[in-house]
Amino acid sequence: MIDYEVLCERAILARESAYAPYSGFKVGASLLTGSGKIYSGCNVENSSFGATICAERVAFGSAMADNERDFCAIAIVGALDGRDLDFTPPCGICLQVMSELCDEDFEVILINSLYEHKIYKLGELLPNGFRL
Repeated sequence: MIDYEVLCERAILARESAYAPYSGFKVGASLLTGSGKIYSGCNVENSSFGATICAERVAFGSAMADNERDFCAIAIVGALDGRDLDFTPPCGICLQVMSELCDEDFEVILINSLYEHKIYKLGELLPNGFRL
């Protein structure tokens, strides 16, 4: 069973480490694996913008570097210039990465400014994801 509260808290904590000097848009993510480990990620901006990496992909990269391949859920929270945002869904690139590594029942948990959460299945957010 997924402890949504812990996953959300870890995403909020990860957001504090974000490097977003250009946009002020900070995102934190926490990824739960089948083994029960949680991997956190934050967005890291770059002045060339194309080299910016999203929090979700940082979390997946950390997990995969630790040889994790079974993913259950990810929690995501955003803030703009220190102000919490309403629910911050993953971008298209992150959704595509998730569809590559997870099944359609993978849970995507979005956290808002009141620290409430909504839970989506990956298949709801990306119903016709590209697959080879």
